Amino acid sequence: MDIKRIVTFILVVVVTLGVVVWTSPGLVSKIKLGLDLKGGFEILYVAEPIEAGKPVTMESLKETARSLEKRADELGVAEPEITTEGSDRIRVRLADVKNEDEVRNVIKKPAELTFRGPDGTKEMLGSDFVEGAAKVGFDQANRPMISIKVKEPDKFKKVTEKLLGQPLAIYLDERQLSAPVVQAVIPDGVATISGNYTYDEAKSLADTINLGALPLKLTEKYTQVVGASLGQASLHETVKAGLIGSVLILLFMVGYYRIPGLVAAITLITYTWLLLLVFDLINATLTLPGIAALVLGVGMAVDANIITYERIKEEIRSGKSILSSLRAGSKHSFRTIMDANITNIIAGIVLYYVGNGAIRGFALINILSILVSILTNVFFSRLLIYLLIRGNLFKKPGYFGVKEAEIRGL
Repeated sequence: MDIKRIVTFILVVVVTLGVVVWTSPGLVSKIKLGLDLKGGFEILYVAEPIEAGKPVTMESLKETARSLEKRADELGVAEPEITTEGSDRIRVRLADVKNEDEVRNVIKKPAELTFRGPDGTKEMLGSDFVEGAAKVGFDQANRPMISIKVKEPDKFKKVTEKLLGQPLAIYLDERQLSAPVVQAVIPDGVATISGNYTYDEAKSLADTINLGALPLKLTEKYTQVVGASLGQASLHETVKAGLIGSVLILLFMVGYYRIPGLVAAITLITYTWLLLLVFDLINATLTLPGIAALVLGVGMAVDANIITYERIKEEIRSGKSILSSLRAGSKHSFRTIMDANITNIIAGIVLYYVGNGAIRGFALINILSILVSILTNVFFSRLLIYLLIRGNLFKKPGYFGVKEAEIRGL
């Protein structure tokens, strides 16, 4: 018996499971729950231009979605999920909302870009500016500045005469974006906004001014309300079913595959913990489709172990030594496992880019679970079994689920 390798195996397992037990409660408590698990409501809006004849561009749709997200944040809604769909739709998911009517009334108002004097008077609107005319350039000191152009130069001239030497603040809804000072009377309707901007800040302001000329109005197309009690019931039942299924799987693996089954149980626990860690690192929101993807990932992880262990058993039955069987079985099963996993990853990528909402969440978690499974149930599993076999503690084929009568001579 090789004591050094056995001790290494024990240390790796103890440290791994110790980290899992120590950190799991914190990871579980930090998981963000989606609408279907926490309760709240979902609205699908159809966007239309306020002014007849104006187009709904992808830029204006995205800017409106960003505006909705900021409004939801200001209303105290935690982690709003707002996405664009198609050419004219915005889907809003708000979890754990206390006052649904207030949120719905505030959130669907068109975003309003205004230019205000020091006393708060609205001197100009976003629609007063030429669409797409705001550009980012650089002054003589190589500082970013924004050039703008208005539709009615006479109106702009009067405003600059009135506010000469005073700020003309730029607001999106009630949020001040900038407050440039009017330095001169501008008769031709072309002006520049300068200040201590970074390039990104100047670009963001220019985009907002451009899109301010295209405010959109939102019409509710579809609404779904999920009660908090229904969401919690779904979560509890799902977790309960998952735990029962996981325990049964672990018992089956240990009972049928013996020592490899024990290693599989360790790697499956590690796989689940590592996936929770990835969720926390990417700040993911867990939904019922996400849980379905997680369960599918567990199935894929178990499948990887079964393919490897069955191949090792076949090698042992052929009369090879345990170590030779491990090497041959791992080598021959690796390609099969990778083919299946790569196929699923490709399908997940297609679903992510073609789908939206819950479909994209399912696809993302499915891809992540496969990648984590490869690390734990292929490479980590192989390391643990290698340490045990090279430790010469478990030499009999029975420890690997193979009876002596099944072994054929070479």
